[in-house]
Amino acid sequence: MKLASCFYNNRVTCGIVTPEGFIDIPTATQDNPKNRLHSVKEILIKGASALETLQKILERPTEKVPYDNLMWLAPIPKPNKILALAGNYPQHIQETGRYKDLPNLTGKKSPIRPFMMPPTAACGHQKTILWPLYSEEVDYEIELAVIIGKTARALSPERAKNVIAGYTIANDISARSVTFGRKKEAGGEKDFYEWLMGKWSDDFLPLGPWMVTADEIADPQNLQMTLKVNGEVRQNASTAEMIYTVYEIVSFLSYLMTLEPGDVIATGTPHGVGAATGRYLQPGDVMECTIEGIGTLTNRMGEKPPAFYTGVR
Repeated sequence: MKLASCFYNNRVTCGIVTPEGFIDIPTATQDNPKNRLHSVKEILIKGASALETLQKILERPTEKVPYDNLMWLAPIPKPNKILALAGNYPQHIQETGRYKDLPNLTGKKSPIRPFMMPPTAACGHQKTILWPLYSEEVDYEIELAVIIGKTARALSPERAKNVIAGYTIANDISARSVTFGRKKEAGGEKDFYEWLMGKWSDDFLPLGPWMVTADEIADPQNLQMTLKVNGEVRQNASTAEMIYTVYEIVSFLSYLMTLEPGDVIATGTPHGVGAATGRYLQPGDVMECTIEGIGTLTNRMGEKPPAFYTGVR
């Protein structure tokens, strides 16, 4: 089942994505107050009973909204937590020269480069991305994203599968430089924090177009993923290339913090990013991120600001 969040009829709503159109869930469940559903996150919290309600909706004639009438939002519009993993594909590590302290790729140690993003980084399919106020070099990164469906703490990888509600596509857009501060000292603490700040700008994590429930993804480690810029393929890889699997990542993060319904985890990007070649995004560039079994997430880069932030005087 494909679940989406949208702005429709002057309100934020959620729905089921079908070939014939969008089924507005709050409208379709309004006749039964006990089972009425208002958001994807609420569906995740209520779990099996909510999914049973949605399945019954699919089995009966239901009004469908044309997709042209919708504005897409992230499947979870403002996640409580957005977590991500850096350095999870060997060729990406090699192309950037970063993460030299990562464990030997033949070993199985825990990931050492998890990071967080603010809820304001999340946006939806077809959104024009705001150019950051503090960077002239902006990059793209296609990633498989996990959406958590149950509260989880200290899980084994084997148990991690049971708390995943579904999957979506993430484009971890990244500012590769900043327009303020002292001269960068490569490899030092300031270099790391400048890299981290490059993940925080508004709209820098498009998600979508929808969430595919976990039962429809037989093997998250066998999905083809492709990113195009203006129709040109820039990234083309498989999730089979991950160093740490989806279940290992969820397990690891569950030991660092309690995971909750609606949390989003981006699992790393493969090779082909602009930082490796100097081919950064330009205003108006269209990015198309496709992952097998999910769909295509499309976004356009907005215009550069008239002036960049140069720091506090």
